[in-house]
Amino acid sequence: MDMIATRERNEMEICFDAVSVNESFARVAVASFASHLNPTMEEISDIKTAVSEAVTNAIIHGYENYEGYGKYGNSRPAGSVVHPGKVRLHCLMEDGIIHIEVADQGKGIGDIARAMEPLFTTKPELGRSGMGFSFMETFMDDLLVESTPGQGTTVRMSKKLSAGAWIGGEE
Repeated sequence: MDMIATRERNEMEICFDAVSVNESFARVAVASFASHLNPTMEEISDIKTAVSEAVTNAIIHGYENYEGYGKYGNSRPAGSVVHPGKVRLHCLMEDGIIHIEVADQGKGIGDIARAMEPLFTTKPELGRSGMGFSFMETFMDDLLVESTPGQGTTVRMSKKLSAGAWIGGEE
């Protein structure tokens, strides 16, 4: 009996409050979503780092919600402050490639090229290193940032997982 090659496709989307405690939730959610393809530990680590950076950027820069981050100095627990903003996380797994989209409807980025320069930060007082986009570029295969001032930012990333070589092939 001939095996029919099939394309594997799976999709998920979550939306959560723009607060720092949800950054770890997003990281773990994406790692769990990708786990059925049995990615390497390095691949999972890369994905978690990139998602962490994108979500943190949405919270800190998109909505300017500093609770729970860096040197801001608030003593309230980060989860006690519910910012009116939301972060949307959309993932699509197709043929061994994970596509991740992190979007906010915050203040947007006026100069994307400048924002993507290594070590550039608009929040040095928070101890931000300005390496978020550099980490995303390093750990993912593709990165696209789209933003409109006053309307928000969308970060699209993708990574081919090593297990993807087995998807759709013959046994």
